[in-house]
Amino acid sequence: MLADRAVTAAAMPGPCPVIETSRLVLRPHRMQDADAIATSLGDFAVARMLTRVPVPYDREDGRDWLNMVTSGLKPDWHFAITLDGVHVGVVSLELRHGLWNVGYWLNRFYWGKGLMSEAVDAALERFFRRMAGIEIASGAFADNPASRRVLEGRGFRVIGMRDVYSKARGQMVPLVEMRLGQTDFATRTHKP
Repeated sequence: MLADRAVTAAAMPGPCPVIETSRLVLRPHRMQDADAIATSLGDFAVARMLTRVPVPYDREDGRDWLNMVTSGLKPDWHFAITLDGVHVGVVSLELRHGLWNVGYWLNRFYWGKGLMSEAVDAALERFFRRMAGIEIASGAFADNPASRRVLEGRGFRVIGMRDVYSKARGQMVPLVEMRLGQTDFATRTHKP
């Protein structure tokens, strides 16, 4: 089954670009981002909505993650979301099991301002220019309606629900699974 979705080396997006929106700069990560990442993910309100983030989360966890994402060994795009030069979150497009996935998080003090919608929209728009015709997977915990609204506003459609393990919560959590095609994104109703 996974072999049916395999992505060849010719179908890779290339290096992570820098993207400027009306309020944000999305850029590749740097090792200097470790403190900002640790501060944001050290907040349980943020970490509890993610599947792979341990609690507690510290600077060394941030450095370990940055070592992986800045190595250039994977085709993934991991954007630092910056506002006025300050690292406030992450939006990533990762190739997992032959399927591209978008994931994101935002420092709690920046919630409710439309920043994540703006960042995800910009990242997807650039990604689809490089990777036309692919489908992107994502999801949100059932108890995270704000994250589902971000995805729905970009054109994602619900395809099902399953339980996944949340490291931060230390338990299984219901995840609403979603998918997005380029046509869905082009015809979305909540354009920035």
